Amino acid sequence: MANSDLTLIRDLPHLAPRPANAHKGSFGRVLVAAGSRGMSGAAILCGSGALRGGAGLVTVAVPDGILSIVAGANPCYMTAPLPQNQAGQLAAAALPHLVALIEARDVAALGPGLGQGEDVAQLIPAVLAQSTKLLVLDADALNALGANPSVLRRHPGRLVLTPHPGEFARLSGVPVVEIQAKREEHAARFAAQHEVVLVLKGHQTVVTDGRQVYVNTTGNPGMATGGTGDVLTGLIAALLGQGLNRFAAAQLGVHLHGLAGDLARDNLGEVSLLATDLLDYLPRAIKVVSS
Repeated sequence: MANSDLTLIRDLPHLAPRPANAHKGSFGRVLVAAGSRGMSGAAILCGSGALRGGAGLVTVAVPDGILSIVAGANPCYMTAPLPQNQAGQLAAAALPHLVALIEARDVAALGPGLGQGEDVAQLIPAVLAQSTKLLVLDADALNALGANPSVLRRHPGRLVLTPHPGEFARLSGVPVVEIQAKREEHAARFAAQHEVVLVLKGHQTVVTDGRQVYVNTTGNPGMATGGTGDVLTGLIAALLGQGLNRFAAAQLGVHLHGLAGDLARDNLGEVSLLATDLLDYLPRAIKVVSS
């Protein structure tokens, strides 16, 4: 696929103004399935990113061994315990519970900090086959697919994928060096083939559905630190829950995410920037874009 076949999108989408009679159910019910022993922070950051992105109700589903940690980190989301295995990761037995939680929400974000065990590798393809809701797949949800992206066809037209170049290389079978040399082309070809919206993260993050493409211009090297991608995953899920289509939610999400990082950098510098700083500056970023 040549770049000339793609429509380059520059204008940002916007969220609709909130009506005066709105309630928390008006702005999306989001489920986050994330975290494992030693990776509770990923679930916290993703759930908090969904809250800061404007979701009305957020539930964070985690292995039951880390429930108290995740629940204690933010009183604004709900939590749900799921069966875990000996490694402290989601057990295969969590499948019916997880699918039920997803089906009771508008959108789900899966992957941050889940780990790469055998149970998770079984869970994610099964969720794709059994759920009907919009899903954002990141991190270990993508790793669970390995080099077999054909399973994405179990959930056509309902997925947003947010890989970094290494994860995308495993999914696509294309070496990282080749991906980085032609980011838009490789991302668009994959998105079209598998009917997904793809967010290829990194410098000038690429968002594409295979027909149109957006290249992000916000963000800075200070964001190259653990957890920032988890915030983005939750943010995109929140925007989907508020009614944006997949491409628009991903486009606005990466712009706001990078803008929050830029605002944090301007006040704190790049070297000490943390993923939690993005949560603090997301409200300002949203205000800038909405004004």
